[in-house]
Amino acid sequence: MLDEFDLQLLDQLQRDNEQTAERLAEKVSLSPSAIARRLRRLRAEGWIAGGIALLSPRLAETRLRAIVTIVLNEHADKQGKAALLNRLIAEEQVQFVYEITGALDLLVLVDCPHMAAFNALAEEIIAADPTVRRYETSFVKRDFKFAPFIRLAGG
Repeated sequence: MLDEFDLQLLDQLQRDNEQTAERLAEKVSLSPSAIARRLRRLRAEGWIAGGIALLSPRLAETRLRAIVTIVLNEHADKQGKAALLNRLIAEEQVQFVYEITGALDLLVLVDCPHMAAFNALAEEIIAADPTVRRYETSFVKRDFKFAPFIRLAGG
C-alpha cells in the first residue's frame, strides 16, 4: 500500500518526471537512496504507468483536435461495445476515451493533422459502427488549461 512518502513522491513526479533523487529529497523528507528504492518499487508495482514528455502547446496550434461524444444503441451488446472501444483505443489519433454517465456514453478526444484525417477516422471507426446510435463533434479552438495531475499528498 502507499504511504504518505509515496504519495508525496508521486505528486512530485507528476509535476516533473525528470527530477533526480537528490532533488526529490529536498522536497520529500527522505534520503536520495531511500527515494531511489521507493521509485523502483513504485514502478515495479505499477503505481507509475510510464514517463512521457508533454509537448509545448505551440506544436498543437496547427493540428485539428475534436471532442467527440458518442451515444450507443440501447441494445448494443457487450461484444459490439468492446469491439468499438478496442478500435478507438488502438487508434493513434485518439488521445483519450472515457465512458461517462448521463445521456452520453463515450467522450473521445481526437488529434489529427487536418480535417480529412478526422473525417476518415470518424467515418471508419465511429459512423460505420453498428453499436453507435449517434455522435457529435466539437472542435477545440484554444487551450486554456491542460493539467494531467492527480493530487495525492495532503488531500
